[in-house]
Amino acid sequence: MNLSSLAQPLLKEKQEELDIQDLQGLWRINWKIDRITLYSGIYTRVDQVFIIWAVIVGVMFATAQFLPINWTIQAIWWSSLTIVGAIAMMSLTWFWAGVERLRWVVCGWAILVLTGVVFTDLGIFLGWGEILIHLCPMWLSLSAIGYLFTGIGLRSRALCLAGCLHFLSVGFLSYVGGWQFLTTGAVMSCSLLLLAQLQWDMRSPIEYALLTSAQQQFNRQQHQQRIRHTPTGKQTTAVGIRK
Repeated sequence: MNLSSLAQPLLKEKQEELDIQDLQGLWRINWKIDRITLYSGIYTRVDQVFIIWAVIVGVMFATAQFLPINWTIQAIWWSSLTIVGAIAMMSLTWFWAGVERLRWVVCGWAILVLTGVVFTDLGIFLGWGEILIHLCPMWLSLSAIGYLFTGIGLRSRALCLAGCLHFLSVGFLSYVGGWQFLTTGAVMSCSLLLLAQLQWDMRSPIEYALLTSAQQQFNRQQHQQRIRHTPTGKQTTAVGIRK
């Protein structure tokens, strides 16, 4: 990470000038009543994955906190839902990750998620009390590890900060008493939704081996457009902040 990247904001409003890999499967939302715009936004496939996980995590931990459902039944439900989420994550981000040379990040997240599922199920089905009383710290720690290696791979201070926040939240759990599941779900879901809603910093553009010459040229043009539309355009030339 060069010095000029430190001058860039960690989070900012999303830019419209997206690269080829970000335009794949893009959601454009524009809710209106007559001529009044209620909400407008764009969501790349990476953003969509964040939203999917935010919903999954929120439902899982809210159910564990508030509903008196048998733990065995919950384990079956949430294990199945988590596996579906992992498959959706890999399916949605595989092209983007290939272009950005970050498929190891996607695979790393899949390994972390499946590790969490295995240990959670072992704790429930085998009655391992030590695991059961540390479910929330375990999931926060796994998420923190994922954010940190993703932040390193993307050279993103925002994602590294999210990882640190999750690690700090582990220590905070001892102060919330019986609300650990709700606290864990809130930290994880809110972080995901924030990252889906805003544009976070990342490394400079690279030469994309998976793209054609025309697609690479398109990305260069988009990068120049982003520079023109950024007040700190001179610094952005060196950093190339985008998603």
